[in-house]
Amino acid sequence: MPSRIATDLAELARLASDGGLDLRQVALRVKTDLLLATPCPPPEDMDAFRAMAEALIPVVDEATATILARKLASWPHAPREALAALRNRGGEVLAALIKHDMPLSATEIEEIADEGDDEAKTALAGRRDLTSSASIALAGCGSAEIDAALVANGAASLPHAALDLLLPRAVGTPALGAALLARADLPVSELTPLFLQASLEKRLAMIDAATAREALAPSPRPATLPGEQISALIATALSDRRNAFTALAHAFGGDARFATAMANDASRQLAALALIGCGAAPEDATRFLIGLGDEAARSVERIFALVELMRALQPAVARRLAQQIGGIAPRSSRSGVLQPAMDPSGTSARPSAERAPVRGIVQEVRRRLGGGAD
Repeated sequence: MPSRIATDLAELARLASDGGLDLRQVALRVKTDLLLATPCPPPEDMDAFRAMAEALIPVVDEATATILARKLASWPHAPREALAALRNRGGEVLAALIKHDMPLSATEIEEIADEGDDEAKTALAGRRDLTSSASIALAGCGSAEIDAALVANGAASLPHAALDLLLPRAVGTPALGAALLARADLPVSELTPLFLQASLEKRLAMIDAATAREALAPSPRPATLPGEQISALIATALSDRRNAFTALAHAFGGDARFATAMANDASRQLAALALIGCGAAPEDATRFLIGLGDEAARSVERIFALVELMRALQPAVARRLAQQIGGIAPRSSRSGVLQPAMDPSGTSARPSAERAPVRGIVQEVRRRLGGGAD
C-alpha cells in the first residue's frame, strides 16, 4: 500500500481526534480493511494504523468496535496497542475478541473464567485452547448459556470436575443432556445420571458398565425389604400414586428429590430400578408399576419392556444405576483400571460373550418398542 495512503489516513485520524471532522467510524474501518488485504503491511502503514487505533478505538461506537474486534482478533499483524484498546472496552467487544481467537495465555484464560462478565465467559467457553481449570470455573457459574457453549465445545476436553457440576443440571435440561450424550470424548459410564435420556444403545452400555464395576467392587448389600413392606408399597400404588413414590423413595434410602424424579419419569424405568434395588421380585415390582394406573401401566409393550429390564439386572446393579440416576450417590470411581464395554464413543469393549445376556434383553425391548430410542 503506498505510503501516501498511510499519510492521508493518519491526517484523517488527527482531524477526527481533534473534532474537526467526524470520520472516526469510516476512517478506522477503511484503514483496517486496507491493511487486512495486504499480506505484509509496510512498517509506515502499521505505524499510522497504530496511531489511529490508539486515538479512535476508545471513542468509536460499539458496533464499529465489535466489527474491528472480529477482524483484528486473530490477525497476526494486529498491533498490541489496538488489541489492548479493544479489550479495554469490555462487554461485546471483548467477547468478540475472545470468540475470534485473540491470543490469550493460559493465565489470561483462567482470569477471564474467574472474573470476566457473562459475555466474556460465554465466548471463552467455546475456545479450543480452554484449560481444564477454566472449564471447571465456567461449569461452576451455573449459567445455561455458558453450560451450552461449554458442552458444545468438543475441541476442548471436559474434565471430570466440570462434568460433575454439569450433570445435575443436565438431568433436568434435556437439551444439555443430549449435548453431553452426543460428545464422543466422554465414556458412557460417566453419563449414567442421564440414563433416562439416553438411547437404547447407550443405556445398554451404562448397564454393562455398572455390572462390570459391581463385579470389580461390590456395593454393600442393603437389607432386602420384607414381604409385608413390599405388599404395602403395592397397596399404596393402587390407592395413592404420589405417596407411592414417596414410600418407595424412603424404602430405597432416597429423599423427596428422588421421589420427585421417579414421579416425573414417565417411562417408569427409575421406579423399576429402585424396586429391584430394594430386593423386590420382578413380579412384585410389576404389580407396583401396574398399580400406578398411569400411561405406562396401560401399555402392555412398555410393561413387558420394564419386566425384561428388571429380570436382566441383579439387585446390586439396579441399585447402583438407580442411585446414580436419582443423584443420591456419587458416580463410580475413576480409577482408570476398568474399561467396560461402551458404544463407539471411544472406550474399549469387553468380549461379546459377556454382553450376550443384556444384548438379548435390549433386542427384545427394541422389538417391542418398534426399534425406537428414547
